[in-house]
Amino acid sequence: MERLAIVVPCYNEEAVLKLASAALREVLSDLVRKGKIAADSFVLFVNDGSADRTWELIEEEHAAFPVQVRGVKLAGNVGHQFALTAGLLTAKDISDVTVSIDADLQDDVSVIEEMVDKFHGGCDIVYGVRKERRTDTFFKRTTAQLFYKLMRLMGVRTVYNHADFRLMSRRAVEEFSKYRETNLFLRGMMPLIGYQTDCVYYDRKERAAGESKYPLKKMLGLAFDGISSFSIKPISMILGMGILIIIVSLLALIYALCSYFTGHVVQGWTSLIVSIWFLGGLQLLAIGLVGQYIGKIYMEVKQRPRYNIEKLLIEEAMSTAEEERKNQEG
Repeated sequence: MERLAIVVPCYNEEAVLKLASAALREVLSDLVRKGKIAADSFVLFVNDGSADRTWELIEEEHAAFPVQVRGVKLAGNVGHQFALTAGLLTAKDISDVTVSIDADLQDDVSVIEEMVDKFHGGCDIVYGVRKERRTDTFFKRTTAQLFYKLMRLMGVRTVYNHADFRLMSRRAVEEFSKYRETNLFLRGMMPLIGYQTDCVYYDRKERAAGESKYPLKKMLGLAFDGISSFSIKPISMILGMGILIIIVSLLALIYALCSYFTGHVVQGWTSLIVSIWFLGGLQLLAIGLVGQYIGKIYMEVKQRPRYNIEKLLIEEAMSTAEEERKNQEG
Protein backbone atom coordinates (compact mmCIF):
# COMPACT_ATOMS: atom_id res chain seq x y z
CA MET A 1 0.00 0.00 0.00
CA GLU A 2 1.41 3.42 -0.98
CA ARG A 3 2.27 6.01 1.63
CA LEU A 4 0.74 9.42 0.85
CA ALA A 5 2.29 12.72 1.91
CA ILE A 6 0.20 15.89 1.73
CA VAL A 7 2.65 18.81 1.47
CA VAL A 8 1.37 22.14 2.81
CA PRO A 9 3.57 25.28 2.54
CA CYS A 10 2.72 27.76 5.31
CA TYR A 11 3.55 31.42 5.78
CA ASN A 12 1.88 33.18 8.72
CA GLU A 13 -0.99 30.71 8.75
CA GLU A 14 -1.69 30.52 12.49
CA ALA A 15 -5.34 31.47 11.92
CA VAL A 16 -6.02 28.49 9.67
CA LEU A 17 -3.39 25.88 10.51
CA LYS A 18 -5.46 23.91 13.07
CA LEU A 19 -8.40 23.84 10.67
CA ALA A 20 -6.19 22.68 7.82
CA SER A 21 -4.61 19.97 9.98
CA ALA A 22 -8.00 18.63 11.07
CA ALA A 23 -9.42 18.64 7.52
CA LEU A 24 -6.40 16.92 5.98
CA ARG A 25 -6.10 14.36 8.76
CA GLU A 26 -9.73 13.47 8.19
CA VAL A 27 -8.99 12.96 4.48
CA LEU A 28 -6.08 10.65 5.35
CA SER A 29 -8.14 8.65 7.83
CA ASP A 30 -10.94 8.19 5.32
CA LEU A 31 -8.52 7.00 2.61
CA VAL A 32 -6.85 4.61 5.06
CA ARG A 33 -10.25 3.15 6.05
CA LYS A 34 -11.05 2.58 2.38
CA GLY A 35 -7.71 0.81 1.87
CA LYS A 36 -6.44 3.31 -0.71
CA ILE A 37 -3.29 4.49 1.14
CA ALA A 38 -0.96 3.20 3.86
CA ALA A 39 -1.82 3.76 7.52
CA ASP A 40 1.36 5.81 8.08
CA SER A 41 0.47 8.42 5.48
CA PHE A 42 0.91 11.95 6.74
CA VAL A 43 0.54 15.71 6.34
CA LEU A 44 3.85 17.57 5.95
CA PHE A 45 3.62 21.24 6.94
CA VAL A 46 6.46 23.45 5.66
CA ASN A 47 6.99 26.61 7.71
CA ASP A 48 8.30 29.29 5.34
CA GLY A 49 9.89 31.62 7.89
CA SER A 50 6.57 32.64 9.45
CA ALA A 51 6.63 35.56 11.89
CA ASP A 52 3.60 34.35 13.87
CA ARG A 53 2.90 31.12 15.81
CA THR A 54 2.69 28.89 12.74
CA TRP A 55 5.66 26.71 13.70
CA GLU A 56 4.52 26.40 17.32
CA LEU A 57 1.15 25.16 16.11
CA ILE A 58 2.85 22.67 13.79
CA GLU A 59 4.83 21.35 16.76
CA GLU A 60 1.63 21.08 18.79
CA GLU A 61 -0.11 19.15 16.02
CA HIS A 62 2.91 16.88 15.64
CA ALA A 63 2.97 16.20 19.38
CA ALA A 64 -0.75 15.32 19.33
CA PHE A 65 -0.60 13.31 16.07
CA PRO A 66 3.04 12.22 15.63
CA VAL A 67 2.35 9.87 12.71
CA GLN A 68 -0.20 11.91 10.78
CA VAL A 69 1.40 15.37 11.17
CA ARG A 70 5.04 16.14 10.43
CA GLY A 71 6.88 19.38 9.86
CA VAL A 72 9.75 21.13 8.11
CA LYS A 73 11.02 24.45 9.42
CA LEU A 74 12.93 26.55 6.90
CA ALA A 75 15.62 28.89 8.22
CA GLY A 76 13.98 31.93 6.63
CA ASN A 77 11.26 33.10 4.29
CA VAL A 78 12.10 31.90 0.78
CA GLY A 79 8.72 32.22 -0.93
CA HIS A 80 5.89 29.85 -1.79
CA GLN A 81 7.56 28.09 -4.73
CA PHE A 82 10.76 27.31 -2.81
CA ALA A 83 8.84 26.25 0.31
CA LEU A 84 6.70 23.89 -1.75
CA THR A 85 9.83 22.51 -3.41
CA ALA A 86 11.41 21.92 0.00
CA GLY A 87 8.34 19.97 1.07
CA LEU A 88 8.23 17.87 -2.10
CA LEU A 89 11.91 16.96 -1.97
CA THR A 90 11.71 16.17 1.75
CA ALA A 91 8.67 13.94 1.22
CA LYS A 92 10.24 12.25 -1.81
CA ASP A 93 12.33 9.82 0.23
CA ILE A 94 9.67 8.93 2.81
CA SER A 95 6.53 8.62 0.68
CA ASP A 96 5.31 6.97 -2.50
CA VAL A 97 2.99 9.73 -3.67
CA THR A 98 2.57 13.39 -2.74
CA VAL A 99 -0.25 15.90 -2.93
CA SER A 100 0.55 19.60 -2.66
CA ILE A 101 -2.09 22.01 -1.38
CA ASP A 102 -2.23 25.44 0.25
CA ALA A 103 -3.11 25.83 3.92
CA ASP A 104 -6.03 28.21 3.32
CA LEU A 105 -8.44 25.33 2.45
CA GLN A 106 -9.67 27.12 -0.68
CA ASP A 107 -8.83 24.03 -2.71
CA ASP A 108 -11.36 21.25 -2.22
CA VAL A 109 -9.72 18.53 -0.10
CA SER A 110 -12.47 16.06 -1.02
CA VAL A 111 -11.03 15.62 -4.54
CA ILE A 112 -7.79 14.22 -3.12
CA GLU A 113 -9.49 10.81 -3.15
CA GLU A 114 -10.20 11.21 -6.86
CA MET A 115 -6.54 12.13 -7.38
CA VAL A 116 -5.45 8.99 -5.56
CA ASP A 117 -7.83 6.90 -7.69
CA LYS A 118 -6.31 8.34 -10.86
CA PHE A 119 -2.85 7.61 -9.48
CA HIS A 120 -3.84 3.99 -8.94
CA GLY A 121 -5.14 4.06 -12.50
CA GLY A 122 -1.64 4.80 -13.80
CA CYS A 123 -1.27 8.60 -13.66
CA ASP A 124 1.97 10.08 -12.34
CA ILE A 125 0.69 13.67 -12.16
CA VAL A 126 -2.90 14.70 -11.46
CA TYR A 127 -3.73 18.41 -11.67
CA GLY A 128 -6.38 20.05 -9.53
CA VAL A 129 -8.21 22.44 -11.86
CA ARG A 130 -10.82 25.04 -10.96
CA LYS A 131 -14.14 24.64 -12.78
CA GLU A 132 -14.76 28.38 -12.97
CA ARG A 133 -13.79 31.75 -11.48
CA ARG A 134 -17.16 33.22 -10.53
CA THR A 135 -16.01 33.82 -6.94
CA ASP A 136 -13.11 36.01 -8.09
CA THR A 137 -13.35 39.74 -8.50
CA PHE A 138 -13.66 41.07 -12.06
CA PHE A 139 -10.07 42.34 -11.93
CA LYS A 140 -8.58 39.05 -10.69
CA ARG A 141 -10.64 36.96 -13.11
CA THR A 142 -9.69 39.14 -16.09
CA THR A 143 -5.99 39.31 -15.23
CA ALA A 144 -5.85 35.54 -14.63
CA GLN A 145 -7.36 34.86 -18.05
CA LEU A 146 -4.94 37.30 -19.66
CA PHE A 147 -2.06 35.63 -17.84
CA TYR A 148 -2.85 32.16 -19.18
CA LYS A 149 -3.38 33.51 -22.70
CA LEU A 150 -0.08 35.40 -22.50
CA MET A 151 1.74 32.29 -21.29
CA ARG A 152 0.31 30.31 -24.18
CA LEU A 153 1.36 33.08 -26.60
CA MET A 154 4.89 32.94 -25.18
CA GLY A 155 5.04 29.20 -25.75
CA VAL A 156 4.86 28.17 -22.08
CA ARG A 157 2.91 24.98 -21.40
CA THR A 158 0.54 25.37 -18.47
CA VAL A 159 -2.75 23.83 -17.37
CA TYR A 160 -5.52 26.43 -17.51
CA ASN A 161 -6.92 27.38 -14.07
CA HIS A 162 -4.42 25.17 -12.28
CA ALA A 163 -2.26 26.56 -9.49
CA ASP A 164 -0.21 24.26 -7.21
CA PHE A 165 -2.85 21.76 -6.12
CA ARG A 166 -1.62 18.50 -7.65
CA LEU A 167 -0.69 14.89 -7.03
CA MET A 168 2.73 13.55 -8.02
CA SER A 169 4.10 10.03 -7.93
CA ARG A 170 7.51 9.40 -6.44
CA ARG A 171 9.14 9.01 -9.85
CA ALA A 172 7.57 12.30 -10.99
CA VAL A 173 9.06 14.05 -7.96
CA GLU A 174 12.38 12.31 -8.68
CA GLU A 175 12.35 13.80 -12.18
CA PHE A 176 11.36 17.19 -10.80
CA SER A 177 14.35 17.09 -8.41
CA LYS A 178 16.65 17.10 -11.46
CA TYR A 179 15.47 20.61 -12.37
CA ARG A 180 17.97 22.71 -10.44
CA GLU A 181 17.11 26.25 -11.55
CA THR A 182 16.73 29.04 -9.04
CA ASN A 183 13.89 30.80 -10.87
CA LEU A 184 11.02 28.46 -10.08
CA PHE A 185 7.63 28.44 -11.73
CA LEU A 186 6.26 25.04 -10.75
CA ARG A 187 3.04 25.09 -12.75
CA GLY A 188 5.15 25.57 -15.89
CA MET A 189 7.77 22.98 -14.91
CA MET A 190 5.40 20.09 -14.21
CA PRO A 191 4.23 19.64 -17.85
CA LEU A 192 7.91 19.31 -18.83
CA ILE A 193 8.26 16.15 -16.73
CA GLY A 194 6.06 14.13 -19.05
CA TYR A 195 4.56 10.83 -17.88
CA GLN A 196 0.83 10.18 -17.86
CA THR A 197 -1.26 13.05 -16.50
CA ASP A 198 -4.91 13.77 -15.80
CA CYS A 199 -7.06 16.44 -14.14
CA VAL A 200 -9.70 16.61 -11.44
CA TYR A 201 -12.11 19.55 -11.34
CA TYR A 202 -13.47 21.36 -8.31
CA ASP A 203 -15.06 24.60 -7.14
CA ARG A 204 -12.71 26.86 -5.23
CA LYS A 205 -13.95 27.96 -1.81
CA GLU A 206 -13.52 31.13 0.22
CA ARG A 207 -10.46 31.28 2.42
CA ALA A 208 -11.19 29.55 5.77
CA ALA A 209 -9.38 32.19 7.85
CA GLY A 210 -6.56 34.71 7.67
CA GLU A 211 -5.49 36.82 4.71
CA SER A 212 -4.19 36.01 1.26
CA LYS A 213 -0.40 35.79 1.01
CA TYR A 214 -0.45 36.58 -2.72
CA PRO A 215 -1.14 40.30 -3.21
CA LEU A 216 -1.03 41.90 -6.66
CA LYS A 217 2.72 42.58 -6.45
CA LYS A 218 3.56 38.92 -5.81
CA MET A 219 1.13 37.76 -8.48
CA LEU A 220 2.80 40.01 -11.05
CA GLY A 221 6.22 38.79 -9.92
CA LEU A 222 5.12 35.16 -10.31
CA ALA A 223 3.72 35.92 -13.77
CA PHE A 224 6.98 37.50 -14.91
CA ASP A 225 8.99 34.59 -13.45
CA GLY A 226 6.80 32.21 -15.42
CA ILE A 227 7.35 34.05 -18.69
CA SER A 228 11.06 34.79 -18.28
CA SER A 229 11.91 31.30 -16.97
CA PHE A 230 10.45 29.49 -19.97
CA SER A 231 10.54 31.86 -22.93
CA ILE A 232 12.82 34.36 -24.68
CA LYS A 233 9.97 35.65 -26.80
CA PRO A 234 9.89 39.06 -25.03
CA ILE A 235 13.45 39.69 -26.25
CA SER A 236 12.49 38.48 -29.71
CA MET A 237 9.52 40.85 -29.66
CA ILE A 238 11.82 43.76 -28.80
CA LEU A 239 14.06 42.80 -31.71
CA GLY A 240 11.05 42.75 -34.02
CA MET A 241 9.86 46.11 -32.70
CA GLY A 242 13.33 47.56 -33.27
CA ILE A 243 13.34 46.36 -36.88
CA LEU A 244 9.85 47.80 -37.39
CA ILE A 245 10.91 51.19 -36.01
CA ILE A 246 13.96 51.21 -38.30
CA ILE A 247 11.70 50.57 -41.31
CA VAL A 248 9.31 53.35 -40.20
CA SER A 249 12.29 55.67 -39.68
CA LEU A 250 13.56 54.98 -43.21
CA LEU A 251 10.11 55.74 -44.61
CA ALA A 252 10.04 58.94 -42.56
CA LEU A 253 13.47 59.87 -43.92
CA ILE A 254 12.28 59.37 -47.50
CA TYR A 255 9.22 61.50 -46.77
CA ALA A 256 11.38 64.21 -45.20
CA LEU A 257 13.75 64.30 -48.19
CA CYS A 258 10.85 64.47 -50.63
CA SER A 259 9.32 67.32 -48.63
CA TYR A 260 12.66 69.14 -48.55
CA PHE A 261 13.27 68.95 -52.32
CA THR A 262 9.68 69.90 -53.17
CA GLY A 263 9.79 72.87 -50.81
CA HIS A 264 7.01 71.63 -48.51
CA VAL A 265 9.03 71.66 -45.31
CA VAL A 266 6.96 71.95 -42.15
CA GLN A 267 8.88 72.45 -38.95
CA GLY A 268 7.18 70.53 -36.13
CA TRP A 269 8.47 70.67 -32.59
CA THR A 270 5.71 68.42 -31.20
CA SER A 271 6.36 65.52 -33.56
CA LEU A 272 10.06 65.69 -32.81
CA ILE A 273 9.57 65.59 -29.04
CA VAL A 274 7.02 62.77 -29.26
CA SER A 275 9.37 60.66 -31.36
CA ILE A 276 12.27 61.27 -28.96
CA TRP A 277 10.19 60.32 -25.93
CA PHE A 278 8.82 57.23 -27.66
CA LEU A 279 12.20 55.96 -28.80
CA GLY A 280 13.76 56.79 -25.42
CA GLY A 281 11.04 54.90 -23.57
CA LEU A 282 11.36 51.94 -25.92
CA GLN A 283 15.12 51.83 -25.36
CA LEU A 284 14.72 51.93 -21.58
CA LEU A 285 12.11 49.16 -21.76
CA ALA A 286 14.40 47.03 -23.90
CA ILE A 287 17.41 47.60 -21.65
CA GLY A 288 15.36 46.85 -18.54
CA LEU A 289 13.95 43.63 -19.98
CA VAL A 290 17.34 42.40 -21.12
CA GLY A 291 18.66 43.36 -17.69
CA GLN A 292 16.03 41.15 -16.04
CA TYR A 293 17.21 38.18 -18.06
CA ILE A 294 20.84 38.95 -17.24
CA GLY A 295 19.89 39.21 -13.57
CA LYS A 296 18.28 35.77 -13.71
CA ILE A 297 21.43 34.36 -15.31
CA TYR A 298 23.45 35.98 -12.51
CA MET A 299 21.28 34.31 -9.85
CA GLU A 300 21.52 30.93 -11.58
CA VAL A 301 25.30 30.81 -12.06
CA LYS A 302 25.96 31.49 -8.36
CA GLN A 303 24.26 28.17 -7.56
CA ARG A 304 23.31 29.16 -4.03
CA PRO A 305 21.06 26.80 -2.03
CA ARG A 306 17.39 27.46 -2.74
CA TYR A 307 16.47 27.00 0.92
CA ASN A 308 17.97 25.92 4.25
CA ILE A 309 16.14 23.51 6.55
CA GLU A 310 16.45 24.44 10.21
CA LYS A 311 14.42 21.65 11.81
CA LEU A 312 12.59 18.48 10.86
CA LEU A 313 9.73 16.80 12.71
CA ILE A 314 10.03 13.53 10.84
CA GLU A 315 12.41 11.04 12.45
CA GLU A 316 10.37 10.66 15.63
CA ALA A 317 7.21 10.20 13.58
CA MET A 318 8.91 7.58 11.40
CA SER A 319 10.00 5.62 14.49
CA THR A 320 6.48 5.73 15.90
CA ALA A 321 5.03 4.56 12.58
CA GLU A 322 7.48 1.66 12.38
CA GLU A 323 6.62 0.58 15.93
CA GLU A 324 2.89 0.66 15.15
CA ARG A 325 3.46 -1.34 11.98
CA LYS A 326 5.45 -4.00 13.85
CA ASN A 327 2.75 -4.21 16.54
CA GLN A 328 0.10 -4.74 13.86
CA GLU A 329 2.21 -7.44 12.20
CA GLY A 330 2.87 -9.05 15.61
